[in-house]
Amino acid sequence: MERGWRPHPRRRMIGAMRTLLPIAAMAAALIAAPAAAQDSPFVGEYSLAEGPDVGGGLLIRNDGRFQYMLAAGALDERAEGRWEMRGDMACLTTDPKPVPPAMEKGALLEVEGSVPTLLVTWPGGKGIPGVDFTIGFDSGDPAEDYTQVYGWTMPEDDQRIPRWIEVREPIYGITAPRFDLTEADGGKLRVTIIPNDIGVVNFEGACVEKTERGVTLHRAEGDMRFVRLGDP
Repeated sequence: MERGWRPHPRRRMIGAMRTLLPIAAMAAALIAAPAAAQDSPFVGEYSLAEGPDVGGGLLIRNDGRFQYMLAAGALDERAEGRWEMRGDMACLTTDPKPVPPAMEKGALLEVEGSVPTLLVTWPGGKGIPGVDFTIGFDSGDPAEDYTQVYGWTMPEDDQRIPRWIEVREPIYGITAPRFDLTEADGGKLRVTIIPNDIGVVNFEGACVEKTERGVTLHRAEGDMRFVRLGDP
């Protein structure tokens, strides 16, 4: 792969779940590994080398397990699981397999005394800003914007009736099929994001290749370069 990995631009989203594995814990796990760790040239601890505003690490253990972490702006990623050799590369599989986050239609909520046209929340009702959406109406062109923590409300001078809404969370790439609005909805929608295993990367055959200074992780989003810790 020639294209390098880049983090998604940070949007106005708050409340991202930060449950990363600390590098110190990764180092402790490596130190606890027996001398057989030297049997594979991939076994070791690596630090991400992808720019000043991005941090991360990869631990490949001699017991066939790995740990991965990333922090890039509002995006947090983590994973752990199994690795195995395939040719001259070590390939990662997240285990257990993560359950991806989802979006569900929920009961309407009042915010500051009124019900917004669109409100995106966590299950507890806390509003989520920075979620992109497109609204289609009974007439005219659709409208595009993004939510605030208090949702989004149509301008008072726009009397069109919303007929459908598409919602896209940009940081973790959470989407849902188009929500069609019925007469009972009154032109309004609340969407609840169910976190499940948000931030856990589902590595299935993402492979690590040896380089002069460390390894390169080839994944669908692009390549990620890591430097082996402890090397001169």
